[in-house]
Amino acid sequence: MFVNSLPFLVPALVAAQAAAPTRDRVVLAMGTELRLHLEGPGDLGRASETALAEVARIEAACSTWDAASAWSRLNAAQGRPVALAGEWIDLLGRMKTWRVRTEGAFDPTLMALMRAWGIRQGGRTPDQQALAEARRASGAELLELDRTTGTARLTHPAAGVEEGGFLKGYALDRLRRAAGTPTGLLDFGGQLLAWGRPVPVSIADPRDRQQSRLSFLLRDASLAGSGTSERGRHILDPRTGEPCPAWGSTAVVAAEALTADVLSTALYVLGPDAGLAWAEHQGVAAAFLLNDGTVRMSPAFRSLHPTLMSRESR
Repeated sequence: MFVNSLPFLVPALVAAQAAAPTRDRVVLAMGTELRLHLEGPGDLGRASETALAEVARIEAACSTWDAASAWSRLNAAQGRPVALAGEWIDLLGRMKTWRVRTEGAFDPTLMALMRAWGIRQGGRTPDQQALAEARRASGAELLELDRTTGTARLTHPAAGVEEGGFLKGYALDRLRRAAGTPTGLLDFGGQLLAWGRPVPVSIADPRDRQQSRLSFLLRDASLAGSGTSERGRHILDPRTGEPCPAWGSTAVVAAEALTADVLSTALYVLGPDAGLAWAEHQGVAAAFLLNDGTVRMSPAFRSLHPTLMSRESR
C-alpha cells in the first residue's frame, strides 16, 4: 500500500502575506522533501529546530528503510516479541483500528506483499506461489501489541510493518505541535498541513500533473492525496494482494494529518464508487479525480467550496 503523494500546487510559500516574522526551511526527511513555513513571535529558528528534531526522532524509530530502527527490528524478529515504546504501540494500534474502519482497504502490515511485488526495487510480478505466500504473511491480524509488557510481535516470520501509508501524516501532526507557532504551512512530500491562516491550494489533474484541476482554501487542516500517475500501479490492495487499477487520484482533507494520510490511500484502494460511498457515509471530505476527466466530491469536500477548472464535474 505504498503511497505516492498527489502533487498539490501551492504558492512558493506565504511569507509575502505574513505580517509577523517568518522562518522557512527545506530539508530531506523520510526519503522526501520537507518544507516548513512558520510565522509568529518568539524564536522561530528554535521552533523550526525543535520541529525538525521531532521528525528525525520519528524517522529513527519507525523507518523500515533503516535496519537499526525499532520497527525494522520488529520486522526482522521472525515471530519473537520486540520491545517497543508505548508511543509506537499506540500508533500501530490506531492503524489496526483503521483496517477495521476501512473494511480492509488500509492495512499497516503489508511488507511481505511489498517485497513480493518489488515495490521498493522498481517493481516485478511475483508468480502465484510467491504471491500466495506473501498474502499469508500480510494482514494486521498478524500484529500483536501488548501495552502492558511494552512489546509487539508479528506472528508470521515473514510478516512486516510497512509505514508508507501513514508515518508522514503522523510526523506532520507531531511537527506542528513541536513547532508551537500560531501560524504555519508544512509540505511533506506533497502532503500539506496548514494552520492559523487559510492557504490557497490546487490539486493537479491526474493525467497532467502540471495542470490544476481543483482549487480551494485549506484552513487548519491537512490535505493528502494518492495516485498512480507518477510511479504506475504501486498502490496495493490489502484485500487481494494485487496492485490497484490506475483509475486516477484521491484527495482528502482532514483536521488531523494522520487521518488524511490514511484515508487518501484507503479511498484510492476502495475506488471512486465504493470510496465515495464510504466518504459520504463517514462525513469525510474527499475528492476522486478520474482519468476520464470526471471529478467526484463528497458533500464534506463540496463544503470547502472548491473551484473546478475545466472538464465536466458530477
